[in-house]
Amino acid sequence: MTIEIGNAPCSWGVEFAGDPRNPPWRQVIRENAAAGFRGIELGPIGYMPEDPAELSDALAEHDQTLIGGVVFRAFHDPAAWDDVLDASVRTCKALVAHGARHLVLIDSISERRAPTAGRADAAEQMESAEWAAFRDRIAHVARMGAEEYGLTVGIHAHAAGFMDFEPELERLLDEVDENILKICFDTGHHSYAGFDPVAFMKRHIERISYMHFKDIDPVVKADVIAKGTGFYEACGQGIFCNLGEGDVDFPAVRQLLLDAGFDGWCTVEQDCDPTIEGTDPLGDAVKNATYLKSIGF
Repeated sequence: MTIEIGNAPCSWGVEFAGDPRNPPWRQVIRENAAAGFRGIELGPIGYMPEDPAELSDALAEHDQTLIGGVVFRAFHDPAAWDDVLDASVRTCKALVAHGARHLVLIDSISERRAPTAGRADAAEQMESAEWAAFRDRIAHVARMGAEEYGLTVGIHAHAAGFMDFEPELERLLDEVDENILKICFDTGHHSYAGFDPVAFMKRHIERISYMHFKDIDPVVKADVIAKGTGFYEACGQGIFCNLGEGDVDFPAVRQLLLDAGFDGWCTVEQDCDPTIEGTDPLGDAVKNATYLKSIGF
């Protein structure tokens, strides 16, 4: 059994491929290696080159493994289906080209959900027909990723989308075949949503195929939930703190993974805005790697 620790471009503020604030992709790979990580995620499709030879050379130069990639698109919006499918196919092809294993599906932020991130009791819920279509779009991409491309597909709950809170995540897991859809479990988003990540892991550890390590500053969380602060504004306020400084019990997470015989990658994600004064993605990456080593990872 081997637990490998990686990082992701979102820890350098890369959320959207075309964002002019993004640092150069080669810089992210280089700094990820300098911080001590051996693996990295693809980031949003189009950020790193889709030419396999160009990306392979850069990964090899810094002894990096491509772990997986995220489709962060509006699964909740039927009008966005072409965009969802395009991003999904391109991401699958990129992952297969580099031998990466993990395809992660995330419903992107919805204006209908953004004001109630972290407040399950106040969040708008889908009607049954809208839910069924939403579920089927997720299942379609999951089946494609698993059966056509041989990837391990995980659903990832995310603040301010329609796959956010524990009850809807568990409903999806009940309604979609576990052979095509596993869980990419994000410790920070689960805490942001108001639920206990360790308790969820205890119930669903057998379906968790991939982990995202994220921590939450409880003081910032309480403030942004009370004010209905938007997700990206909350990132700018530092809701995702360095690992070990927030409310996620990472020693307990580690023990659960060990007890379950978890074998694979756990990836650090510390969403940030790199343009804010004082933000130091490389410094934070070093601190996160050091903390994880200190507790036995």
